[in-house]
Order: sequence, then C-alpha cells, then structure tokens
Amino acid sequence: MAAKKINPWLKLGLELGPVLLFFVGFSRFKDSTVVFGGQAYHGFILMTALFIPLMIVTTAILWKLTGQLSKMQVVTLVLVIVFGGLSVWLNDERFFKMKPTMIYALFAAILGWGLMRGKSYMQLVMEEALPMRHEGWMILTRRVALFFAGLAIANEVVWRTMSTETWVSFKTFVLTGALFAFFMTQGKLFETYGIDKPEE
Repeated sequence: MAAKKINPWLKLGLELGPVLLFFVGFSRFKDSTVVFGGQAYHGFILMTALFIPLMIVTTAILWKLTGQLSKMQVVTLVLVIVFGGLSVWLNDERFFKMKPTMIYALFAAILGWGLMRGKSYMQLVMEEALPMRHEGWMILTRRVALFFAGLAIANEVVWRTMSTETWVSFKTFVLTGALFAFFMTQGKLFETYGIDKPEE
C-alpha cells in the first residue's frame, strides 16, 4: 500500500524532532543528576530515558499519518528501544552511543549481502518513489553501503575517543548533515539513470 502524502516539513519534524530535542535537553541538563531507587542518573541517561518514549510517539504519529513505515524506521526504533533501554537500565551511556554504529553497520551489511547476490535491496523498497534503471540502483546501493560503513566507523571513533558532549553534537549535526549531503551529491546519478514517469 502506497504511503499517504503528508506535509514534508511535518514529516521532517517527526523524524528529526526527537534528535534535536535530545540535543537541547542534554545541553540543558548535562550537569544535572537525579537519584532514583538509590541510583544516581546523570543528564545523558535522563535524556535517553525521555528520548525512547518520544521516538515511540513520533514514529506512531508518522505511521498513523502515512499508513506505513519503512523498514529502516522500524529497525531504528527497535534499536533505540533496545540500546537506549540498556543504557537506562544499566545506567551506562555506552549502549546508547553504540546505537548509530549498530544501525549503520546493519544496513551496510544488508545492502552488501544484496550486492553479492546481484540485487539492490534499495531498489526493492524505493523504486516506486525513485524510478531508476537497475544499473543506477546497483551503483547507488554500493555507494550507500560504503557510506553507511564509514558512518559506523566514524561513530565508533568519536564515542570511544571523545567526550559525551562532543558525541552528542556529532550525532545531532554531523551524522544527520552527512546523510543529507550524501544524497544531495547523487544528483548526477539520478539524472543519468533516472526513468521519467509518464504524466498522469
């Protein structure tokens, strides 16, 4: 079933809103500590505990408005719940910091597996929205797989070698910006291999 069309700014707000609110909340409460059940929780864990239900709510709203969710959105939500939940439960921020690594590495592996079989899994889920010849999809899929692998490595380097504040800024702005920048640079590929839809 095709997704219902919604205002693109509303869609962007639902997808990026939780990430931006996490950044704002962490900036405000990074030096705060709350004692609950005899355990002290600092600002990062507090914001992680708020981020999980916020992601669930915004994803549910997106599903309600559009009628469907992409596999990437579903997997992202599951990993947020699992790794965010582990961070809160064990009071250990490392699990939540690993979450982007797991997401990017997982999708790089899935796309890579498809390429080894001569298939573009991106084409299977995005062909209707972006008509393109098979050769174009294979090239794009290779690029995306390598790009995701690079993001996974970058996230690991940053969270393991830099401060929590640096990682939060990196996650909010650098990783998000890199995704937008990457797809903006693929215009030539879309132009070369794109298929014009007949006008309705």
